[in-house]
Amino acid sequence: MKALHAVCALAVTLGAVAPSMAQPWPSRSISIVVPFSAGGPTDTLARLMSEPMRKFLGQTLVVDNVTGAGGSIGVGRVARAAPDGYTLSIGHWGTHVVNGAYYKLPFDLLTDLEPVAMIATNPQVVVSKVAVPATTLKELIPWIKANQGKIQFGTGGVGGASHMAGIYFLNRIGVKMDFVPYRGGAPAMQALLSGEIDLYMTQVSSAVAHTRAGKLRAYFVSSKNRQAAAPEIPTADEAGLPGLHTAVWHGIWVPKGTPRDVNMKLNAAIVESLTDDTLRKRFADLGQEIPPREEQTQQALAKHHKAEIDKWFPLIKAAGLKAE
Repeated sequence: MKALHAVCALAVTLGAVAPSMAQPWPSRSISIVVPFSAGGPTDTLARLMSEPMRKFLGQTLVVDNVTGAGGSIGVGRVARAAPDGYTLSIGHWGTHVVNGAYYKLPFDLLTDLEPVAMIATNPQVVVSKVAVPATTLKELIPWIKANQGKIQFGTGGVGGASHMAGIYFLNRIGVKMDFVPYRGGAPAMQALLSGEIDLYMTQVSSAVAHTRAGKLRAYFVSSKNRQAAAPEIPTADEAGLPGLHTAVWHGIWVPKGTPRDVNMKLNAAIVESLTDDTLRKRFADLGQEIPPREEQTQQALAKHHKAEIDKWFPLIKAAGLKAE
């Protein structure tokens, strides 16, 4: 009988101690996996987010650069990681949408990752050399149709953001043409400035200085709203192509099965971080637009993520594009 009382007493003691031994999340540093090398746009955004998130969560965010296969190796590492909130995936339209059409991935972009929040979006703009006679989109479309075999439409690389946005734009106006690929956005922009090509679709931040200097002509930005970095450029909706919305957007995900309360706390940390004045200024300097508060939820990122996959996969397959 005494032995039974002893066992019961021990059980009560352990029951009282166990909760105090359970450590609240986060109790150690958090890894944010950047699927590209250090110094690039995604890496820069991760490092900018890490400091205000550290203040909110009380733990350091360690940036882990895991490169390869267009970002798929880094994303895959997170998809296979323990769902404990200590491994995050930061990526963009390319890594979390386009790569699913280019590569046979050993994970599912929608079901093996859970969304936390969208953090930034960088819409694109259609620009031309000043020698192009069209000054508005309504003039540009018939000019393109009349000169399909003569126009040189540049891209920053096969299958990249500028290429896909260009295909989307031409599909919307009912035109097909070959693109002139360059090894990156900078060479493509230089080709446009020198008159080597006629048209280019690039991120707003890459073109606005040239359009304001009168070296290039802009026709529209591919977003719902005019951009703070270039408020003088109309949206596609205003210019005459409603619904033509494309952007290189960034988000943060966690492995499937991450506890809901952990995901919610991560989301709260991101939402709070995106109100930081220093961060907002740095994002603006990089041409990154912070999405409205209602678009910073897990549900909003999940909806947008799926819509982007549904939109771009058929275009990529139809164009016969492959990873280089």
